[in-house]
Amino acid sequence: MRLTNLLLLLTFTTLFSCKTSLPSLQANPEKGMIKVAILYPNEEGKSFDMDYYEKTHMPMMANFLGKNLKFYEIDKGLAGRTANDKIPFIAIGYFYCYNMSEYNEAIAKYRTAIVNDIPKYTNIQPIVQISEIRYLSK
Repeated sequence: MRLTNLLLLLTFTTLFSCKTSLPSLQANPEKGMIKVAILYPNEEGKSFDMDYYEKTHMPMMANFLGKNLKFYEIDKGLAGRTANDKIPFIAIGYFYCYNMSEYNEAIAKYRTAIVNDIPKYTNIQPIVQISEIRYLSK
């Protein structure tokens, strides 16, 4: 009986102390980082393939940005100011990077691949804004 209890205790201890092989998502921006917002305006006759954007384009971009990228986010527009208002943007992508020079270098290096990939998911001309994160509240 003692041996059984000891084996059960060891089994549970081992199971609960194991770490998952999945990387932890550290989606916490830091003051001084840059935030790149890519906005896709909702215009008549425009299309956007969210599935391709989520599964192909943004992971490709993350690969291009490398270690300079802390994390990225994707927003899918649902409504405007009120539930009945047209959404101003179909989607917004965000990259949170440590260094603006490294971001610009990566974009310049892979510009052709990036530009050639856009028509695979949208016919919208994206608007890009790069900002510095100045304040974070907890």
